[in-house]
Parts: sequence; C-alpha cells; structure tokens
Amino acid sequence: MELWFSEFHSEDVKFSVRIDRQLYSGKSDFQKIEVFESPGLGRFFTLDGFIMITEKDEFIYHDMIVHVPMATNPSIEKVLVIGAGDGGTVRELIRYEGIKKIDMVEIDKLVVDVCREYFPNSTSGLDDPRVSLYFEDGLAFVRDKVSEYDLIIVDSTDPIGPGEGLFTREFYGNCHKALKDDGILVNQHESPFYPEYAKQMQRAHARITEFFPIASVYQVHIPTYASGHWLFGFASKRLDPVRDLDADKWNGLGLRTRYYNTDIHRGSFALPNYVKELLEGGKNV
Repeated sequence: MELWFSEFHSEDVKFSVRIDRQLYSGKSDFQKIEVFESPGLGRFFTLDGFIMITEKDEFIYHDMIVHVPMATNPSIEKVLVIGAGDGGTVRELIRYEGIKKIDMVEIDKLVVDVCREYFPNSTSGLDDPRVSLYFEDGLAFVRDKVSEYDLIIVDSTDPIGPGEGLFTREFYGNCHKALKDDGILVNQHESPFYPEYAKQMQRAHARITEFFPIASVYQVHIPTYASGHWLFGFASKRLDPVRDLDADKWNGLGLRTRYYNTDIHRGSFALPNYVKELLEGGKNV
C-alpha cells in the first residue's frame, strides 16, 4: 500500500508526494505540525497541511532569503529574523563573521522544538552565542524598535493564521522604523502564478511601497512550493539590490553556497512581464 501526502496549490491543482512514514504529528496553540519521510524529498514538515521545508530543496529558499541582502551590504551587523522556526535562515546568517547580533522571533515554540529534533542540519545555528530566541508575536516585538537593525528578514508562513499580522501596513511601517538609515527588509513574497497567491503578493508589495522608497521583487525556483515560481521582496531606505550589490566583497568572503551566486543575484531581479503587470496592478488591490 502506497502512502501519499497531498497539498492543494489551488482549487484545481494538487501537489502529491509519496511518503514512507509519518515521523511526527502534533498541534500547538497556533497550528498543526507534521513531519514525514519521503524517498523523493527526504524529510519534510508541514504546517496546517502546507509544506514548509524539505531536506531536498530547503537550501534554495534559505540561500536566497539571506545571501541577497547580505551581498548587497556585507557590513550588516545586527539582524532581526521573524518566523524562521525551521532554523535555516539563522544557519545561513551565522556564517557571516561580521554579524554581531541576531534576534529571532518565532511565535510557535513547538515548531522550533520539532525542527530541532527532526531537522538538525537546518537548526544547527540556533545555539550560536550571537543568537537570541524570542517566542512571541513578531508584530508586537518590532513595535517599539527604532533604528535598531541593519537587516530584517521576515521568514513567515502565508498570510493566514499565525502569519497574518506580518503582511499588514502596521507591520511594514514598524519595520521601516526599526531599520537604520541603510537598513534592508526582505520577506517571502508568495507566488505570482495561482490567483489566490498572486493577490497576497500584490497586497504585500503595495503596502511595502507605501513606506520604502526602494521596493523590488526577485524570483527563485523552489520545486516544492506552489507552482515552483516563488518571489521574495527586497525593500530599503537607501540601498538598491542591483546597483549596490558588492559582488567583489561578497565573493571575497569565500562562502560556499549550493544555489546563490552573484550572477543569480543580478538575474533574479529580472522579472517576467506577467509578474511586472501583477505588481503594477497591485496598487489597486
């Protein structure tokens, strides 16, 4: 008998993965958490039935959410990470010796606990002495911060349930206030492909542009996310991700990455026309 996990990418499209076994199933105060073993993807975990990371392709997501802002400003010293309970974002950040402080805010402690047990490679950076973990609401955490961070990474779930507040005007406004003059905000920006995801992407981009003079979108191919075509948002008060890319300095660090390189960095900001049209149309959403 074959066992399959299925996730609806839209009402009419389903993504299915053959699994060997279920390793964990539990429910926190916020969401249902499950971990599966798959011959094709390795271990993967889901929140409320949506795949968050797989051992097979998690490096793509974490490379692109971290190294794009870090190559734009390799001098970043203080970082706020919101969400990221699987630990992969922090794992990539601690590779930078110049970073002095990382505050990670995750609303659901059980996500971190489960990932520590089943994804030790992903969570390997959480015990770094530069990392402080806070198990609370990221929206509330950032409210009273002023000119404190060089980089804010919003590694959140979709804008439903626990992640909903991280896609609001209030949140983006508070992030703007919490960043230094050359600060950078990067967030997972949903997919442009299916209509429901596209609406969420348009709304997030429109709200970010209300606060940041530089607001760009870059793309990445993540096979296990809806449609495989995924976006990240890059926003800053002063730094442009293409014009200010410090490729020589970043390459001089000698970091080995499996997906990111500075050519990918430049190219990821070249968007298909349909995505450009959606972003332009999002001003009216």
